[in-house]
Amino acid sequence: MTKLLIPVLGDQLTHGLASLRDVDPKDAIVLLMEVVEETRYVRHHPHKIILIFSAMRHFAAELRKAGWTVDYVELEDEGNSGSFTGEVGRALERHRADAIRVVEAGEWRVQQALAGWETEFGIPVDILPDDRFVCPLPDFFAWAGKSQHPVMEYFYREMRRRTGLLIEPDGKPTGGEWNYDRFNREGPPDKATFADPEPFRADTITKEVIALVERRFSKHFGRTEGFNLPVTAKQAEARLDEFIARRLPLFGTYQDAMLVGEDWLFHAAISTSLNCGLLDPLEVCRRAEAAYRAGHAPLNAAEGFIRQIIGWREYMRGMYWREMPKLGRANALGAHRPLPEFYWTGETDMRCLSECVRNTHDHAYAHHIQRLMVLGNFALLAGIDPHQVSDWFLVVYADAYEWVEHPNVIGMSQWADGGTIATKPYAASGAYIDRMSDYCRNCVYDVKKKVGPRSCPFNSLYWDFLARNEDKIGSNHRLRN
Repeated sequence: MTKLLIPVLGDQLTHGLASLRDVDPKDAIVLLMEVVEETRYVRHHPHKIILIFSAMRHFAAELRKAGWTVDYVELEDEGNSGSFTGEVGRALERHRADAIRVVEAGEWRVQQALAGWETEFGIPVDILPDDRFVCPLPDFFAWAGKSQHPVMEYFYREMRRRTGLLIEPDGKPTGGEWNYDRFNREGPPDKATFADPEPFRADTITKEVIALVERRFSKHFGRTEGFNLPVTAKQAEARLDEFIARRLPLFGTYQDAMLVGEDWLFHAAISTSLNCGLLDPLEVCRRAEAAYRAGHAPLNAAEGFIRQIIGWREYMRGMYWREMPKLGRANALGAHRPLPEFYWTGETDMRCLSECVRNTHDHAYAHHIQRLMVLGNFALLAGIDPHQVSDWFLVVYADAYEWVEHPNVIGMSQWADGGTIATKPYAASGAYIDRMSDYCRNCVYDVKKKVGPRSCPFNSLYWDFLARNEDKIGSNHRLRN
């Protein structure tokens, strides 16, 4: 009888994972691995490492309770090889397993390692599709076809039809329109009370992981203090419940708004749970739709939230696998300046950037407009090397994986793919930031000035960007007056 080894990666913490289905637990060993290679291929924020290791350890305990035999390799275990391939090899020897069953990796470099295991170990390796996403990759590739610029909006509409989310019995979109983004661009309210997400009390497992991270990774960007991310499916569901009840109703209207000192506003803060497998994306979307149907949230909020998940999230994943590995080398605008030191220190007189870096440092989190239109926008305008920018995003955010960051940063934010992912560069002057935030108040720079020593750097950089790249972007139809 075949003895099966089932490696489960740190972003695959789902009890319904394809590799765990239709398997008798008596015939298998589940392997979970904490490896140095994954903590240092970029120097991840301590909150990211705490999240993954604590979630893995909790998941292992849940699997054991469910009857599985789990081989769990901790980072400081004697003999830890430091790599996935090394630990799989050691586990095969320990358990005398003669076959491997694993779900495909979410990142190109890890998938290359998985693809080499059959040759490396000389046993059958069954690599299964990751069906936790709404759109299987073959379906995405068929939809995109040979188009040089597959448009997300049309993909999103297809996903709405496929899932039935916000679709009426006659097949038309709820409310008569597919997209209500024009209602989701309000600047910050003058006065409001914003409640931070409810804290989770760290249990013994999480406390042990925090101590480990303080010992081993204290010099990484960020801090261990203030860790408040869900590390179990139960906690992730609680965070989702809280968002639906308290923040979804105003999420749509103010999803692009930014305020000094308000790090969460009306955002869900569940991307870490989606990306490591603690929440099912389709069920999350159904919860938002149900809130709208029950009259708890307006249509622009439910639609905008659903679009981020079955639209952007699924689209970016598909484009990552469609465009790799060339996406990882793309630099269409020829940007080569080094990343400024203030991305690490936050020490800049530009209040918008210092505030976004501070938020990122404290929580390993910033919402999508902070990432795209402040941090990403500055790097684009200043001509920063897109790969240094993408690596920075991989380091600092707890929800960051290469399949998310490469298309979002190299493609969408830095336009380094020449427009395959985004139909225009997301370049903007200081006026946009002023409209969507209170960052420009009390800043030493004057957002109304375009020239002079106290003019907003975003203004001069914006016009310099357009002039510097006129030969590359001048014909873009979305930039014409």
